[in-house]
Amino acid sequence: MKNIVPEQKRVYLPIVDSDEVFPVGRVYCVGRNYAEHSKEMGDDPERDPPFFFAKDSSSVVPANFSAVTAISYPMASSQFEYEVELVVAIGKGGRHLTQEQAADSILGYAVGLDMTRRDLQAQAKKKGRPWEVGKSFDQSAPISPILIKSKKLTAKVREAEIGLKVNGEVKQLSRVSNLTWSIEEVICKLSDVFELRAGDVIMTGTPENVGAVIVGDDMVAWVEHLGEICVRVTD
Repeated sequence: MKNIVPEQKRVYLPIVDSDEVFPVGRVYCVGRNYAEHSKEMGDDPERDPPFFFAKDSSSVVPANFSAVTAISYPMASSQFEYEVELVVAIGKGGRHLTQEQAADSILGYAVGLDMTRRDLQAQAKKKGRPWEVGKSFDQSAPISPILIKSKKLTAKVREAEIGLKVNGEVKQLSRVSNLTWSIEEVICKLSDVFELRAGDVIMTGTPENVGAVIVGDDMVAWVEHLGEICVRVTD
């Protein structure tokens, strides 16, 4: 059997200190998973729990720790915004996972950006339409190399600082311990509505103080113990 059109390129994320790579499958995102960001976006974190949406795997841009990663300012938008996130790479799949199974499903962790066409997202929200136009577009998910899970690293990540600077100025700063739903709870809830697969990626939510960037801006995003990535917005 022969393809009638060229096969789309698959995205792979490097594994730190390894010659192995992680083939990215589906990319799930969690909305409203830090209380202050939930309030910032006009929701009540007590009444409105986090929810899920997705990005296409082609949105992922591997971002090295040691170099600047360039992403293009997206078409059809005049409000391009950053959201720094802790990323979880899934190594084992399943459905209706327990907390213990959820913890066991984690292969490793990374630093990511959920870049958003906020104006298009706002238009979609106002009309009750899906968010894909605001969230799932080319180069909207820069993600660092993956650090393989260990008990020590997992314990550190739970309390880690998470933040983002634009042109050297701190814009977002919080801690992973401020997640409304923990990493394992997110995985459990997600596995109740989707059967998770090895290769899936979960972006676990962003802290408050999201904001816009323009062409020429440099963003530095970090999660303590996982490193930092530098992403530059280009034409």
